[in-house]
Amino acid sequence: MLVDGVPMRTIGFGADGSVEVIDQTRLPLDLVVRMWSTVEDAAVGIETMEVRGAPLIGVAAAHGVALAMAEDPSLDGLGAAVDRLTATRPTAANLRWALQRMDDALRPLDSMDRPGAAMALAERLADEDVAACQAMGDAGLPLLTAIAEQRVGRPVRVMTHCNAGWLAAVDWGTALAPVYRAVEAGVAVEVWVSETRPRNQGASLTAWELGAHGVPHTLVVDNACGHLLATGQVDVVLVGADRVAANGDVANKVGTYLKALAADANGVPFHVVAPTSTVDHRCPDGAAIPIEERSPDEVTHLAGRPIAPLGTSAANPAFDVTPAALVTSLVTERGIVACTPEGIATLPR
Repeated sequence: MLVDGVPMRTIGFGADGSVEVIDQTRLPLDLVVRMWSTVEDAAVGIETMEVRGAPLIGVAAAHGVALAMAEDPSLDGLGAAVDRLTATRPTAANLRWALQRMDDALRPLDSMDRPGAAMALAERLADEDVAACQAMGDAGLPLLTAIAEQRVGRPVRVMTHCNAGWLAAVDWGTALAPVYRAVEAGVAVEVWVSETRPRNQGASLTAWELGAHGVPHTLVVDNACGHLLATGQVDVVLVGADRVAANGDVANKVGTYLKALAADANGVPFHVVAPTSTVDHRCPDGAAIPIEERSPDEVTHLAGRPIAPLGTSAANPAFDVTPAALVTSLVTERGIVACTPEGIATLPR
């Protein structure tokens, strides 16, 4: 996507074999490209959310394996790298999916062949992610054009949550890919961006990337979204996902469930946009999805400053689960399917 007219990706290999990533903890004030030289750099970068978003986490982990193979291409080195990266974040299905692909491809090889193969496969996963996101944009575009045909004279008003744009992937993104495609197609679109406490990914990341690409948008506090849905100011809700269970339940950034409830109560379509790598056919339902619990400091502090009395107890679940019954459809790179056991079963394992 474009940043002030210049195309960028979130991750890639540098000329010296290091991994270059946009450090998302520095946005929106500073656009900083950080270099990872070791697998530990990659693991810490994922844990501290220098990179985040389910698709990007998977691709970043693959790049971390490539860094590990450059240092120690033995089977022990491969196993240690996969174990370390698997432990970084528990909820996103793409992490284990990407690491399994790396392990399956590299384990049968001779040690001397693993470094080059690891780098090539990591780059291939990045390219596959871009293609999948473009395909999701194409699949979701008709949802927005159909609304535009009914809303002549005003933009299509899209609500999103957290960041499911190109910063959450390698390029294009998931939930925002249909928005970017609509803009390219000349469809007037405006986006309601919820701030997404406690890390404010909507405010810091979604608003930044939409602005950099020239997409009209308005930032609102999370608690305003029910009001906007109830007063007819939203035409459609598009969100991403960190894991989709076999029955169609969806784990996404905490706060998604509340938007789904409000959308359902007010007859507003609620679509989940995610690649098939986010679907976990082994996970029976949302109750089986592990929910990451992050530091309470993210809740009690803002930009390092306390916003609650010292010693206040805080809980910080990073995700919640939206029941399949509240999801209008699942938009994937293979098309749109129902968020039902039957619909999910049609997707590749």
